[in-house]
Amino acid sequence: MPTPTKGPRLGGGPAHERLMLANLAAALFEHKRITTTVTKAKRLKPYAERLVTFAKRGDLSSRRRVLGLISNKGVVHELFTDIAGAVANRDGGYTRITKIGNRKGDNAPMAVIELVLEPVSPKQAVVAEATAAAKRDAEKAAPAAEEAAPVAEEEVVEAEAPETEAVETEAPEAEAAETEEAPAAEETK
Repeated sequence: MPTPTKGPRLGGGPAHERLMLANLAAALFEHKRITTTVTKAKRLKPYAERLVTFAKRGDLSSRRRVLGLISNKGVVHELFTDIAGAVANRDGGYTRITKIGNRKGDNAPMAVIELVLEPVSPKQAVVAEATAAAKRDAEKAAPAAEEAAPVAEEEVVEAEAPETEAVETEAPEAEAAETEEAPAAEETK
């Protein structure tokens, strides 16, 4: 069982807090970044990252669990298709909080919380892309190799006989060429 949060709740009651976090998460997934107070951003971060983890899992039960929390089907679809694909190689840390100063009206500390959609590192992204391309090429080549394997064996059997004949016919010509070059080499000495 998760430990309850210390201090007063964000909105007054537990039901209001759950709805507020769900709406903040829906706005975050829809717009990719939102501006809110630092307290709300800190409370939203684990909530949103847990939903992204469900989206990365991608099965029907995960989708239903997320739909139980976020009622907007369009946002859930975007979470499961776009966002989950963008953070597939990331092992956590799907959100970033940046403090931006205080709000003008009530001097509340404000922050921007945004989804981290860029690759973990550029080098890892290139390596992952190269391995995926090599895997695709290997899968394409495997069926072609299986179909060509019986034909290749027949060609090898047929190719062996002419090669031995060709070697036998080339041997006297090569010996004749060597004998012609040998006297020329002796004359230069």
